[in-house]
Amino acid sequence: MSLERMAFSSAGSARASRWAQTTAILLMAIALAAAGPGTAAAQDGGLGLPPGTPAPDAQVQDLDGNAVSLLDVVGSGPALIKFWASWCEQCEALQPQIDEIQARFSDRVTVVAVAVAVNQSPRRIRRHIERHEPGYAFVYDAGGEAVRAYQALTTAIVVLVDGDGRIVSTGVGPGQDLVGSVESMLGAGQESAG
Repeated sequence: MSLERMAFSSAGSARASRWAQTTAILLMAIALAAAGPGTAAAQDGGLGLPPGTPAPDAQVQDLDGNAVSLLDVVGSGPALIKFWASWCEQCEALQPQIDEIQARFSDRVTVVAVAVAVNQSPRRIRRHIERHEPGYAFVYDAGGEAVRAYQALTTAIVVLVDGDGRIVSTGVGPGQDLVGSVESMLGAGQESAG
């Protein structure tokens, strides 16, 4: 193949990639708008898996590109899994609650950010972590396996998982009361343990 044809082919691939990324972003925005602010979508039959469902595993990557199991990162205790992107304004609006949960409950709840692969790279994610120092794990969903497993059709989806590895709730958008939901989940866990 000539250099000229390779350059043309490469330019076409870049355009197709940008088109696919733009389409994915638009579809996520439509899904978020349809869900409405603060909707606990799974409970309403929308986005996400219903409560009581075992938390599915998915192959994701650490920020060095190594394959890891999402459930290995989450661990065996209660967890908060957020589907996140550096460009997501809804995610940014949720951040104060996530920060409070990390500050108050990090000894009892594992927070994991699943960075979607739309318009971001591990390098961009690392720069975000360096600037903000969140104190919890980030993984990169390069192949979209976690997004599919959790039916997370948009960013700003937060999944709470109890100590038995079952989904407690799934919500979307900044209107969620994540701190209250975590307090409730931990309270329910203490009652059943006692």
